[in-house]
Amino acid sequence: MNNFIMYSIAFLSVIAVIVMLIKKMDLKITLFAMGVVLMYIAVFMGNTIGGDNFKSSGLTVLDPLLIVINEFKASFNSAGFIIMILGGYTSYMSAINANEVTVNTLTKPIKKIKSVYILVPAVFLIGNLLSLVIPSASNLAIILLATLYPVLRQVGMTPLTTAAVIATTATVMPTPLGGDNVAIASELAKYAAFSGLTVSDYVLKYHAAVSVPTLIVMAVVHFFWQKYMDKRTRKLNKDEIVVDAVKEIKGGIFFRIIYTLLPIFPILLLIAIYLLDAFRDVTVNISVELAVVVSFVVAIICEAIHKKSIVSALSKTDFFFKGMGTSMATVALLVAATVYVSGLKSIGLISSLQTTMFEIQGSGFILPLILVCLTLLIVLLSGSGTALFYALVPLMMPLAMAANINALAITIPMALAGNIIRAVSPVAAVIMIVAGTVKISPLDLVKRTSVPMITGILFMFVLSMILFL
Repeated sequence: MNNFIMYSIAFLSVIAVIVMLIKKMDLKITLFAMGVVLMYIAVFMGNTIGGDNFKSSGLTVLDPLLIVINEFKASFNSAGFIIMILGGYTSYMSAINANEVTVNTLTKPIKKIKSVYILVPAVFLIGNLLSLVIPSASNLAIILLATLYPVLRQVGMTPLTTAAVIATTATVMPTPLGGDNVAIASELAKYAAFSGLTVSDYVLKYHAAVSVPTLIVMAVVHFFWQKYMDKRTRKLNKDEIVVDAVKEIKGGIFFRIIYTLLPIFPILLLIAIYLLDAFRDVTVNISVELAVVVSFVVAIICEAIHKKSIVSALSKTDFFFKGMGTSMATVALLVAATVYVSGLKSIGLISSLQTTMFEIQGSGFILPLILVCLTLLIVLLSGSGTALFYALVPLMMPLAMAANINALAITIPMALAGNIIRAVSPVAAVIMIVAGTVKISPLDLVKRTSVPMITGILFMFVLSMILFL
């Protein structure tokens, strides 16, 4: 295929996807459609599709659809199943009210802090810790608006400062249970350089080395930026915001401790096994799936003891399977992204990009910088921290190999950049929810979130280049 035609087709497909994102059209269907269209164009131009191991159906017109089916099958054998089982466990935790207990327990210490600006980094860090339990930025913001907003206002924190901290509580907390981390680790493990890499290894060895310092830096910048902005505006809005009543959590000390730990028990189990392997040379092969299943069994036992009824505990297990079904949307997004990449490969774009990377070897940070900037642009326009991210996951390792750089110098900055910059997009759901509840302009809120988040991105990128290039 002529290079000009190839790049034109690829560019138009990217523009089409971005436009559909801005118009809030379903990203999954968009990527599926564009991927299949690109494959049909490739067939029409005489290119082969599906890669070296693809077995044609015997009828060329059906082959693009066969590729979609094959990608679904492959996904369920790897990252797809992990994402679904994580969704099931989260759903069961909500059904037995364990998530509510965790939120109540972790937010209690905040109410004892009387210094307004010390509360800023404290709320930010604890909120990010809560994102382990409630991964949705929007859902977490809604809960914190109900539980913490009135308390923070009562101690004198301004509405804009309170809103800014709450809107940025779900950023880059390192967790083996994150769908993006699962997708990246599964992709990297396909290559010899990362053979045997587990999600726990990826997060605890590499991701945390960048994300934890980045969280601390953003917390510190939050402190100074919100203090500066409050002095600059000098507007202390005394109006109270009406929020839903917070449900009182009742139960003894053992109930609170156990149910606080249950939502994060898979993470604690994975970390414990990792530490045993690292410091005691005790090797236990436990995957994320196994950790979740073990935690699920433990949760059922705990719920049966708490309710004094095995029947009651088992009756709620249906929520686990419903949660798996709900997570199917994320799996479909992952498959759709892979199909879109297959379309780009079919027209020859990926091989052309690899050739370009070979030619600019030694440029170091250029490729990561380009991909991070692309991620930032898409997230700012769409408001979604994962918009098109999954589409780029299959490209990360091939491009890194072509550019002769460590793939971690690409995967970690891209994943972190998308999740951080979401709080700077005025069209992001979390920004609109918080701004609407506190009755302020989304643009005013973004002014408060922009400096801590942009500082975090710059720090994260530089640290990633230092550690992995």
